[in-house]
Amino acid sequence: MKYLQTKPNYDKFPHINVNGFNGHAWQGWRAIWDAISTKFDNKQKSVLTIDCYPGVNIAELESELKQQFPNALLVNAETAKYPEDVVFDMIERHVTDDRVFGFIAPHKLEEFFDKDKLAGLRATVEQSNQPVVVFGSGASLVHKGTTSVYADMARWEIQQRYRHSGLGNWGVENADEDILRRYKRAFFIEWRVFDKHKTPLLKSVDFVLDTNDQSTAKLISGDAFRAGLKQATEQPFRLVPFFDPGVWGGQWMKEVCDLDPSKENYAWCFDCVPEENSLRLKVDDVVVEIPSQDLVLLQPRSLLGEQVHARFGAEFPIRFDFLDTMEGQHLSLQVHPLTEYIQNEFGMHYTQDESYYMLDAGDDASVYLGVKNGVDKKAMLADLAAAQRGEKSFDDEQFINKFPAKKHDHFLIPAGTIHCSGSNAMVLEVSATPYIFTFKLWDWDRVGLDGQPRPVHLAHGEQVIQWERDTDWVNETLSMQ
Repeated sequence: MKYLQTKPNYDKFPHINVNGFNGHAWQGWRAIWDAISTKFDNKQKSVLTIDCYPGVNIAELESELKQQFPNALLVNAETAKYPEDVVFDMIERHVTDDRVFGFIAPHKLEEFFDKDKLAGLRATVEQSNQPVVVFGSGASLVHKGTTSVYADMARWEIQQRYRHSGLGNWGVENADEDILRRYKRAFFIEWRVFDKHKTPLLKSVDFVLDTNDQSTAKLISGDAFRAGLKQATEQPFRLVPFFDPGVWGGQWMKEVCDLDPSKENYAWCFDCVPEENSLRLKVDDVVVEIPSQDLVLLQPRSLLGEQVHARFGAEFPIRFDFLDTMEGQHLSLQVHPLTEYIQNEFGMHYTQDESYYMLDAGDDASVYLGVKNGVDKKAMLADLAAAQRGEKSFDDEQFINKFPAKKHDHFLIPAGTIHCSGSNAMVLEVSATPYIFTFKLWDWDRVGLDGQPRPVHLAHGEQVIQWERDTDWVNETLSMQ
């Protein structure tokens, strides 16, 4: 072994054993429908409502419902959704033309539905003399249900389906669109809207349906689900980490975290990013995977504490992730926006201050941090612009500090400071959460894994670079070696 002296012991599948709820979780459609049928009598006039997070396979759900409840009237709530062109006109200002950045939308889910069509579906349910199943995203807008289910999915799984399963955005035929644009639309609009919608539902829903595993659906009772979240705030716990390759990725995590050795590299490990990670709840022998964001939404005060909750609301404002460039390449040269800039331009209320803690480092490891003393601002911006146009490589040696880095060094990186990790470094990044707001200034003349040029955001970056953070300032303030 090159990086590890013992056997790997990194737990890639942590879970919480939910106490006191034996028999409250089920696996496989047969067991799931049997459990739901204990509350929903499909021979009487009752209503089963299955509301869904975007990304849930509605066609599969409908097929299962037809087989299980042949006597029920099935009502697809999404038939009341506005057509794609109407929706786009409504959200265009928040989507923007930028490939990566939008503006956080203030919409509520009901704004995406035609009121007259919703009224028609409601009347259909009320007038029915047979059992009714209302399903799809927004189902609870049609009827709250005498029995209620929420079908949930973690954001990381949604991203995997964007990449590998041809998933488009909610209600949009855009599966062929650039993955960054689909992610942008979800990040700035869909996930915000659906998190607002599902939060009150999850507080009282009868069941939560885990749809993360495409091969095996799982179900947990609402009571066990909520008890598991409460239990999480009363004990140490971990989220389910996920790993991703990158153009600059390295080899350290492959060995230390016991990952697939056939993969070319691993660049990121998101070990604790609640907006995207999962949380696993184990009841009996069934392990149900839910978005860890559900914990933040339903238990914000217990999880965060009163002071943090008062400042950030139901948002987990810190994240922990690994950046692996061991035997890899430099990260992109980048800068994060200042608080006022991120508020005005993107609608986010706080920015990304961060730090690099060096878990490991090669002999030539380095961190790029701040500008050099006496740097000519106009000359540097002109050089970056020329590099962005493909006319030359950026002269980083002339303008940017490069500090040697060794194991256990710690570098502070407040927003507005130019920075990146060099190659042959293993970084534990501890930062504020709005991770998408990274302005790349230069990417070492590379293209991404998709073969496209990686986005550079020089127009944004030059607005927030703090030029006074030069060699002397960085040595005095940011390097804890």
